[in-house]
Amino acid sequence: MRIVVKVGTHAIAAKTGRPDYPALRRLVSQLCDLRKTGNEVLFVSSGAVAAGVEALGLKSRPADVNDVQMCAAVGQARFICEYERLFAGHGVKIGQILLTHYDFEDRRRSQNVRKSLDHLVKAGIVPIINENDVVADEELRGHAFGDNDWLSFLIARLVRADVLILLTTVDGLLGPDGRRIPEITSFRNVSRLVRADEKGRLSKGGMASKLKAVKAAVGVGIDTYIANGRRANLGEMIAGKAIGTFFPGSAL
Repeated sequence: MRIVVKVGTHAIAAKTGRPDYPALRRLVSQLCDLRKTGNEVLFVSSGAVAAGVEALGLKSRPADVNDVQMCAAVGQARFICEYERLFAGHGVKIGQILLTHYDFEDRRRSQNVRKSLDHLVKAGIVPIINENDVVADEELRGHAFGDNDWLSFLIARLVRADVLILLTTVDGLLGPDGRRIPEITSFRNVSRLVRADEKGRLSKGGMASKLKAVKAAVGVGIDTYIANGRRANLGEMIAGKAIGTFFPGSAL
């Protein structure tokens, strides 16, 4: 099974933006366990900008695009070094892939991305994928990836993934009463079922961003989950245990 796992900023970073090392260790361990059971894993990770915010002593994510790019340049190195150390502890090699919208808008470039990802996975290397915030200008053009939610869908579609998992800091899609909705079999009533959208000060996504990605993913037949990255057990989730919110690939 080919699985794309995306983790949001707040699931792996403290409020200050500093990497949350226990959360990172737990997540990496689970990703490696998925591989041990014969799955192919591609990992989309947010958090570079947040790490840069902390490293540079800023109080919050800046609004100026140049400052965001500066934070990304500083923070990306910080995060990828930590991932390399953690995966190496499980005997797993990683490869860094930084992408922008331009890499998907041109067919030749997108196919090159697909071939590169396929080659890494078949060689036993886990791709660590992130938006290239250092050079991206998508926010200026009004269509950023949304804390990598949309990027994770594009990757899942490109590599023909069987499963897409979006990890956040809530237990799944929550209804008006604050309770988790275990499964969504149709998107027709989603707007009436879910709570008002929220997002953190270090990220640029939110539940609306995730639902957009989920709807697109199930539209091409990819089973998709939204779950709490700090508590969910990925192996049990894939095995069918009721964790997070499940959207079957036919949930339109």
